[in-house]
Amino acid sequence: MEALLPLAAKLGARLKERGETIAIAESSTGGLISAALLSVGGASTYFRGGGVIYTAQARSGLLQIPNPLPSPIERASTEPYAQLLADTVRARLDASWGLGETGATGPTGNRYGDKPGHTCIAVTGAGFSRAITLETGSDDRIANMRAFGLRALELLAEALG
Repeated sequence: MEALLPLAAKLGARLKERGETIAIAESSTGGLISAALLSVGGASTYFRGGGVIYTAQARSGLLQIPNPLPSPIERASTEPYAQLLADTVRARLDASWGLGETGATGPTGNRYGDKPGHTCIAVTGAGFSRAITLETGSDDRIANMRAFGLRALELLAEALG
C-alpha cells in the first residue's frame, strides 16, 4: 500500500478540486484500489462506492451485468470487459468517473488461459475512455495485486490530467 497511498492522496485532492466523483469495480486487486482512495481524509466527497467483482455472481448481483456476458464481450480479463465494468459502475453510482479492473493475480493463471500477472484496467469519464493491459510476468499474487492497483491509479491520473 505504501506505493499506492501517495498517488491516491494526489488523486483524491484532484477529484475534490474538480468537484468530481469516482466509482470502482475491481476484481483481482481485491479492494486495494478502493482502499487506497478511501485512505484520504474527506474521501466521501469524491468516492461514490466500489465493489470487488470477483465472480459471475458478484457481476450479476452487484452490477446487474447478465450471465452470459453481453455480446461482443466473450469473457472476463479483457479490455472490453474492464471497460464494461468501468462504464457500468459509473452509471449505476452516478459518478463522474468509472474504473474497472479484471485479471489473474497468481500464483496460477485464470480459467480463460491468461497467465498470472495479467490484468486489464479501464477508466471512463469526462470524454476520456481508455482500457489497457498489464502483464507483470510474475506469479507473486501480492506483488501483482499491488502492481495492478498502482497501474490503475496511474491510469486514473492520466485521465484526470
